[in-house]
Amino acid sequence: MTTSYRIAEAAELLGVSDDTVRRWIDSGRLPAHRAGGPAQVDGADLARLATRLHEAPEPGTTRHSSARNRLTGIVTRVLRDTVMAQVEIQAGPFRVVSLMSREAADELGLDVGVRAVATVKATQVSVDVG
Repeated sequence: MTTSYRIAEAAELLGVSDDTVRRWIDSGRLPAHRAGGPAQVDGADLARLATRLHEAPEPGTTRHSSARNRLTGIVTRVLRDTVMAQVEIQAGPFRVVSLMSREAADELGLDVGVRAVATVKATQVSVDVG
């Protein structure tokens, strides 16, 4: 069964505006079809574009990493105490929260407005559909 998405749904999944998705459709970057109603984007086409849009950024000072889940975003909140820091990053539609030592947060210069990459490596990941 093929899954299709309306423009607004595709935009939400990619973390961009509806207008951006419309421009991509108009320019041919993202195929769409109209079956007597609003434009629909095929799920496989959307997945291919999402993969190209969010290729992993340079890993920084490391040469290689086994982590594959890298979410680039902006720091929206930093709570520091004497030992730990809680850092929140908004990466497209995703809110990522990281707990780290205060020393690490200070060394990285993590403050509201800083561009950051959340690298996630987990032994267990839950997946929901809806």
